[in-house]
Amino acid sequence: MASFPIHRVKRLDLRVTPWRWPFAQARRAEIDAHFAELRRKTPQLWNGRVLLGRDPRFTDDTFRADYFETDFASFIAWRDWGYPGAAVFNGFGMGALRSRDGAYVLGEMAAHTANAGKIYFAAGTPDLDDIRDGQVDIAGSVVREVAEETGLTEADYRTADDWDCVVAGPLIALMRALVSDLAGEALRARIEANLAGQATPELSAIHLIRSQRDITAAVPSYMAAYLTARLPDRV
Repeated sequence: MASFPIHRVKRLDLRVTPWRWPFAQARRAEIDAHFAELRRKTPQLWNGRVLLGRDPRFTDDTFRADYFETDFASFIAWRDWGYPGAAVFNGFGMGALRSRDGAYVLGEMAAHTANAGKIYFAAGTPDLDDIRDGQVDIAGSVVREVAEETGLTEADYRTADDWDCVVAGPLIALMRALVSDLAGEALRARIEANLAGQATPELSAIHLIRSQRDITAAVPSYMAAYLTARLPDRV
């Protein structure tokens, strides 16, 4: 299993600054053609505006970076083509939801999403709605993504004060622990009931991860590293 650095910090300082992404400019025609092909296969994909990061740095108890605005088509092409160029990273928030009895709660992405079949914590690449006073509000992004994907609100879990930042090359997952007072099966049942009431849910299934043996290949390697550091090898 791959090993990735995990930095624990108390504060995120993520400034939004204007910047022209050379990759998106130089490969515009290729990017547009790639996205058109993706939309032929998955018509629900939408070319909205997202925020990516530059110049990541860890200082004392803070993670700092500069974020800039780009289009989803450029982001997805950059991802699909192996993250060309070293200047940019995808820094996104994740809600590391855990039940009262110690099970981590992950969702399987539905077939109509850009990450179909992958098993994640609730997460999302930040967008323009996450900008607050010139900063990227990752805490707010986590709350929103958890609510959208699971139906849970801030009243349904306790939120940790700190962040675990998993650095996996061009990806930096900003994970915040969320602890529910419900046991694992009850928490899964509640989320599944919410999904059943959604017209087009982002998640197709809910998985409980209680030990390292529950981690499958559908769990991205950076998440597997986070879970492995916190779970027993068997239960």
